[in-house]
Amino acid sequence: MTESTRRLLKQGQDLLMITLGILCFAFGFTAFILPEKVVVGSVTGLASLLHFAWGWNIAITYYAINIILLAMAFKTVGKQFVIRTIIGATLATIFLGILEPLFPDPIVKQQTFMNVILGAVLCGFGLAVVFTHNGSTGGTDIIAAMVSKHSTVSFGRTMMYCDVLIISSSWLLFHSIDKIVYGLIYMVIYSVVADRVINNTRQSVQFLIISERWQQIANTVINEAHRGCTVFDGIGWYSKHQVKVIMVLCRKYESVHIFRIIKGIDNNAIITQSNVNGVYGYGFDELKVRSSHASNKEKQTAEQLEASDAATTVSDQ
Repeated sequence: MTESTRRLLKQGQDLLMITLGILCFAFGFTAFILPEKVVVGSVTGLASLLHFAWGWNIAITYYAINIILLAMAFKTVGKQFVIRTIIGATLATIFLGILEPLFPDPIVKQQTFMNVILGAVLCGFGLAVVFTHNGSTGGTDIIAAMVSKHSTVSFGRTMMYCDVLIISSSWLLFHSIDKIVYGLIYMVIYSVVADRVINNTRQSVQFLIISERWQQIANTVINEAHRGCTVFDGIGWYSKHQVKVIMVLCRKYESVHIFRIIKGIDNNAIITQSNVNGVYGYGFDELKVRSSHASNKEKQTAEQLEASDAATTVSDQ
């Protein structure tokens, strides 16, 4: 398989997962959140406010707001982010437009709190899938990028301010504290779910192993677990003897197999295990970086956008 074919298949896989993630988000929002008239954060929440106030079509309003924000921030966020956001926003608009008429009432009757929880989980999971496959749906990320460029306010804090302001604005329509509380609950659950999904997809385990039978352990890990090993020279400072230290990186679900291999060979081996996020390279995740000729402005914005994905408050929709 040629490199161009492999890259094309990877892009097709990313596009498929982005589509499924946005579909999950749109279903969670239209089936659980919108029928309860709960205003959430970001552009989706702003479109909801306009929908409840003047009856504007929520899908078209959502798309129009994103396009306006992108036009305002084109020089700030860079060409690649604009392209990804247009694709994501277009898919979200299509799914929102199709699903909204299908759910005039919430799926769980007379259970607002339960609907908010289910909607937040589905939305958080869906958008996390989009993020992990290098997609974007814009939202308050665009506003945060513009603000952080011209002020000292951090990226994540700007998004949080925007979301809280949009959620609090529902008071002007409904004069209900309950609606604001539900919106804030949605924001917290959504953030936690999205963070968990994003981090779990990158979570791996690192083993450090000290054993006199280090050669047999290393060979067995390579042959049976199909994971590489790196061997370091060390000194046991208590005994002043030379020792060999094996380092093994593997996925979290492979850690039990590695443990069994080690204990089956040397029950007295010294083992440390630690969780690591973001292992990149052969056999793990692909490190996605911008081209060397990209402008400094685009590089800085890309770093800010990537940092926002793993921030404690993940706020996009």
